[in-house]
Order: sequence, then C-alpha cells, then structure tokens
Amino acid sequence: MYRTLSALLLANLALGGPAQAHRLWMQPSATVLSGVEAWATVDAAVSNDLFVFEFNPLRLDGLTVTGPDGTPVKIENPATGRLRSTFDLHLTKPGTYRASEAGEFLFASYLLDGQQKRWRGRAEELERVVPKEATDVRITQAQNRTETFLTLGKPNTEALKPTGRGLELRPETHPNNLVAGEVARFALLLDGAPASNVDVEIVRGGGRYRNKIGEIKLKTGADGTFSVTWPEAGLYWLGAEVQDDKATVPKARRRAVYNATLEVLPP
Repeated sequence: MYRTLSALLLANLALGGPAQAHRLWMQPSATVLSGVEAWATVDAAVSNDLFVFEFNPLRLDGLTVTGPDGTPVKIENPATGRLRSTFDLHLTKPGTYRASEAGEFLFASYLLDGQQKRWRGRAEELERVVPKEATDVRITQAQNRTETFLTLGKPNTEALKPTGRGLELRPETHPNNLVAGEVARFALLLDGAPASNVDVEIVRGGGRYRNKIGEIKLKTGADGTFSVTWPEAGLYWLGAEVQDDKATVPKARRRAVYNATLEVLPP
C-alpha cells in the first residue's frame, strides 16, 4: 500500500533535522545596485536561525540565474563549504535578475524482510532501488524552489516570468521595490495556475537577537494572491508549501515548497 511520507520523515531525510526547524535561503550581498555594471555575492544555506550559517549548505546543483532579458546568466566562483554555498554574480545589463535553486526528487520508505528502509533519489531510479517484494511502500515527489532577486538600475519583469512547474511566486509588487510601512502584493502559482488557500509564512532575519520570532502568517485567496505590510526594514524569508496527489510519479504524493529572500528598504 502506498502512502505519503509524513512531514517529519521528509524533513529528516532532506535535512537531517526536525520538521519546520530548518529553512532554505539565499542571501545576496545587495539586492539593489547602481552603475553601468556591478558585482554581487550570494550565500546559500539551510539553517534554523535565518541568514546564519549554522547547519548545512544549500547545494547549487539546480541553480539558474535569469537575466533582465530572460536569458541565462553565468555564475562566477561557485563553491560549497561545510556550512554554506556561495557564488558571485556579474550584473552587466540593467534590470532585474532572478537566482533560483530548484530541484525535484523522490523520497521512499518501505519494509523489506521486516526491516524499515529509506531512500532518496530520482524517479528513473525508483523501480531499480525499491524491490517488488517490498511492502508498506510510501513515496513522495518533492519539488523545491528557493529564490532571491537583484536589480541593477531600473527594475523590469522579464526574469520574473513563471516556469509553470511546481510552486512559484508571481510578484505584483516588484520584489526589489519593497519599502517598510508599505503594502506589497504577490500571488502563488502551482503549475502555472493560482494556488488558493495556501499558508504563507514570512519571517524577518535577526531572530537570534529577539525573544520572539515575530513571524507573519498569511493565506492566499481564491486567485492565489496575498498582501503584506512590511513592519520594518530588513531581510525577510518567505515560505509556502503545498501537498497534493498530482505527482508525476505513479502512486506518489507531491510536496511542492517555495522559499524566497526579500529585502525591505527604509522609507
């Protein structure tokens, strides 16, 4: 019998820690830049304290950067250490860039000869790895996307176009035009269609220096939209998750996750 993996098991397999304890994020050295050209360094990690390197690096295997004209941009000096990954980005054209680390993989849990087995890998490996005689098979297809945005000069929207796969953010307010005290509007899309009734969590960085995390909890409307009034300037993490039965792998459940880092500037 096939069932979805629990959220706790998914987190343990993916991150080696408890569910909800660790967040995936990218942190650029700057999000709004000026000049004819500019450089930015982006750190990427998985951690409990936001924007602090204290758990694992975020792997860059699925990293793409889309430039202001919608074409791919080459990253420079990529490296992965014990606690973080990092890369440099040379912004040579005016407009908005989107850095996106996206990936798809499977989690499987099953019983074989009375022993519990667990596996993580790609869909094409599933039949070879999980024996036909296995019982209590549970499969989840995970779709993860972690993003951040940078703009050189005047912002534009070409790089912000959705791919139509998994859970994505469609900004109605430009992600590099966020100001404390002002309202920003966004929409969540699932496979290119509005993702309704989805819980959204927003957390400002610097939580290790506060007694309370101070998360903002929202829910998308029927059209997938939601809005937030930024309480103060700073770096914010935005996260959302959807679980459904629309996996592309037979007899599996899907877990689609979206994470973004947004910078809110002073008024």
